[in-house]
Amino acid sequence: MVKYWLMKSELDGYPWNQLVTDGSTHWDGVRNYQARNIMRDEMKLGDLVLFYHSNCKPPHIAGIAKVCKESYGDFTSWDSNSKYYDEKSNPEEPRWFMVDIEPIIKTREIGLPEMRENPMLEGMPLLRKGSRLSVQPVPEKYFKVICNLSGIKNL
Repeated sequence: MVKYWLMKSELDGYPWNQLVTDGSTHWDGVRNYQARNIMRDEMKLGDLVLFYHSNCKPPHIAGIAKVCKESYGDFTSWDSNSKYYDEKSNPEEPRWFMVDIEPIIKTREIGLPEMRENPMLEGMPLLRKGSRLSVQPVPEKYFKVICNLSGIKNL
């Protein structure tokens, strides 16, 4: 059974258009245990992802991707030259994990203010006060609302 997720990327860090150009990417650098556990334990091949641009005005959903490779050790955590280096992580016992995603379809930009104003999205984890998790679940009903707002019918 397909599950639905939201993954945040800064617009000036790794935008949707870069994912489209690359064809797929590994989702590295997550250093929050809850987000790590989601990627490590819950995200499965074929799960769908709302690709969210954060740290821009307004933050917005930019597209829909899917998980194309399940969890594996985040190699940036044992690369001493990486900004994501963690001396307690290594290939034999990784502390951090990542998944790979690939683009499916661009959505229209659905901004955070628009989402907050939509009563059908009330209760969506992204919209809860203090929700800062970079990888988070999206209940199916909210995923479908986002698709409808973009005119996407069959995913």
